[in-house]
Amino acid sequence: MCYNKQESVEKGDFAMKKHEMCALIAALLWGLTGMFTRTLNQAGLVSMGVVLVRCLSATVLFAVTLLVKNPKGFRIKLKDAWVFFGSGIVSLLCFTFCYFQAIELMSLSTAAILLYTAPMFVMLISLPLFKEKITGMKVLCLILAFAGCVLVSGIGGTVNLKGILYGLGAGLGYALYSVFARLALDKGYSSNTVNFYSCLLASVGAGCIGGFAQPISLTFSNWSTLLPVVGIGFVCCYLPYLSYTFALTGCEPSRASIICTAEPVSATLVGIIVFQETLTAPAIIGIVLTVAAIVLLNLPQKGKE
Repeated sequence: MCYNKQESVEKGDFAMKKHEMCALIAALLWGLTGMFTRTLNQAGLVSMGVVLVRCLSATVLFAVTLLVKNPKGFRIKLKDAWVFFGSGIVSLLCFTFCYFQAIELMSLSTAAILLYTAPMFVMLISLPLFKEKITGMKVLCLILAFAGCVLVSGIGGTVNLKGILYGLGAGLGYALYSVFARLALDKGYSSNTVNFYSCLLASVGAGCIGGFAQPISLTFSNWSTLLPVVGIGFVCCYLPYLSYTFALTGCEPSRASIICTAEPVSATLVGIIVFQETLTAPAIIGIVLTVAAIVLLNLPQKGKE
C-alpha cells in the first residue's frame, strides 16, 4: 500500500510538471511571433490582416486535428456558446486590437509591459471563480516575473492616459483567455474544440474589422507570403495554443499565466539571434528575474507530499 501511494504521488508530480512545461513551451513559441510579423508587414499586411491570417490558418489546422482525432468535437451546446465567444472575441481579438492601439499611442516596450499585467488579472479572477489560493510564493513570483518583463522590454517612450487604458485592456483580454478556456475545459470540451472555435471567431472578428479580401489575396499571391503565413499560424498560434490549453487541464490558470511571462524573454532572444539586436544589461537582469520566477514557482512546496 505504501508503494502504491508513493507511486501515485510520483505520477501526480510528473503530470503537474508536464502541464507546466507545456505552458512554458507555449510562451517560447509565442515569443517567435515578431519574427513572422515583421516579414508579413514587409509583404504589405497590416496589423488586423496579420491577426486574420494567423488565426485563420490555425483554425484550419485545428479543424483537421478534430477531423482526425474526434469529429464529434465540433459539436457544442448552444448554452455554452458564450464561453467560446469569450475566448475568441473578448480575449483573442480584443486583446490583440487593444495591444495594437497601445503600440500606436506609446512605445512598444511600454505597451509590452502593460500587456504583462495579465498574470495579475488572472490571479484576481481565479480567486473567486476557481477558488485558487493566493500564496506568498505566487505573489513573489508574480512580482519577479513582472519586474523581469519591465527590464526585458525596457522603460521609456511616450505615455498617455488613452494608451495606458488600451494597454491595460490588452492585459485583461490576454488574461481572459486563461479564464474562458478553463471554463470550457471544465464543461467537458476538449482543448482542440476550445482552440478551434476561439481561433475561428477571432479570425472572423479580425476580418470584419480589417477586411477579408486584401489579407487572403496577398497570402496566396506568392510563396514568399504564403510560407510566413503558414509559419505564424502553425508555430505561433496552433502549437502554442494547443500546448497552453492542454496546460490548463492540469495547471492553475494563475500559475500558467506567470510561466508565460517567459514570452518577452523568448522575443528578446529572437531579436538578438535573428535581427542582431543588442542585449542590454537591464535585459539580462530581466531574463534572470523571469527565469527565477518560473523556477521558484515550480519548486516543491513544504507539506505538498
